[in-house]
Amino acid sequence: SAKRAGVMALFYPNFQGETYLVLILRKTYKGVHSAQVGFPGGKYEDEDKDLMVTAIRETEEEVGVPKTIVEVVKTMSPLYIPPSNFIVTPFLGYINYTPKFTKNYEVEALIEVKLSDLLSDSVISSAKLSTSYAKNINVPCFKLNNYTVWGATAMMLSEIKELIRTI
Repeated sequence: SAKRAGVMALFYPNFQGETYLVLILRKTYKGVHSAQVGFPGGKYEDEDKDLMVTAIRETEEEVGVPKTIVEVVKTMSPLYIPPSNFIVTPFLGYINYTPKFTKNYEVEALIEVKLSDLLSDSVISSAKLSTSYAKNINVPCFKLNNYTVWGATAMMLSEIKELIRTI
C-alpha cells in the first residue's frame, strides 16, 4: 500500500567546469520530512507516464530546471521510507551547463554540492538526531555544506558514490 515517488540526483557543471549536485532543504511544515535535506522530487501523479517522468517533473517544479534538458543516465535502487510510507525511486541525471535554479514554495534552500566533496570520505559522519519515530538516536550521515544529510537521502548518496567509483 506504499505510495510511490521519484527523485532526481541532478549533476551539472558550474561556471568553472566543476561538477556539482543539487540538493534541497525542505521547508518546515507539519510532516515527517519537515526541514530535511533531500533530492528534488515527489509523489507520482496519475498523469505521469512513469516514475522517471515524476522525478523530472518534480525537479522542474521544485528547482526550476526545465524537464526538456535533463538527461537521465540511470535508475537507482528503490528505497522504502517507513515514516511516510513511500517507495522512492531515485534517478541519476545531468545537464551539461550551469542551470539558473528557481526554488518553489516547498524549498527553503538550494544546496549545491561539489562532486569532489561528496566523494571525499571526510564528509561521512554520524549525528544524534530526533526523528518522527525516535528521540536522540545516532544516525550515519553526510556533512555537506554545513548540512547534515541522513536517512534515505544519505543511503542514495552512498549508492551514487559507489556508482561513480566503479566508473
